[in-house]
Amino acid sequence: MLTSTKLKRNRRKCRALTGLTPKEFSALLPAFARAYEERSPADKTLTGKPRKRQVGGGRKGVLQEPEQKVLFILVHQKTYPRQTLLGEVFELSQPRVNEWVHRLLPVLKVALDEVGVRPERDPQHFAPSEPQHGERPDLIIDGTERRRQRPKNPEKQAAHYSGKKKTHGDKNVVIVQAKTKRVGFLSQT
Repeated sequence: MLTSTKLKRNRRKCRALTGLTPKEFSALLPAFARAYEERSPADKTLTGKPRKRQVGGGRKGVLQEPEQKVLFILVHQKTYPRQTLLGEVFELSQPRVNEWVHRLLPVLKVALDEVGVRPERDPQHFAPSEPQHGERPDLIIDGTERRRQRPKNPEKQAAHYSGKKKTHGDKNVVIVQAKTKRVGFLSQT
C-alpha cells in the first residue's frame, strides 16, 4: 500500500504522484486536518447524527490518518487514475474509492483556499491580484481541451464542437507564473 511516510522519503516520487514536494505536503496537512474535522466531527456520524459507539470503536479504515487522506486525494487529483486502480494502490474497493473521493474533494478545496494556493476562477479578480508596480510578471498562458461525449442538445453541441479537432470537448484557459510555476488563474469550463 502507498503510504505518506514512504513517499516523503523520495522527493521525486512525491512530486510525481501528488504534485507537491514533501515540504509542501507537510504545509498542507494541518489545514486539511482542520477542514476535515470541521466537515466530519469525530463525535458525529457521516449523516450528522451523534455516534452510538465511542470514537475509535468499530473496524479500522485504511484512510484513518489525515496524512493518508491527503495523500489519497492528491494522488487522485494529480494522476486521475481509474477508481479500480486507485483502490488497488490504497487497498480499497472501487465503491469505497468513489465514496472517499466525493468526501475528500470539498475538504481539499477548503484546505487549499486556507493555505492560499487555490487558483483564481474569476477573471475580474485575477488581474488586480497580480502585482501592478515594478517588474512585469512572466506568465505562461495555455489552453487545454478535454474530449467529452457529444451533447444531445443542438446548442450545446455547437458550443462544445471544435472544427479543428473534429470532436466535442471542454475547454479551459490556464495562466501560470513562470518564475514560481504556480497556477494563478483557471477559467471556468
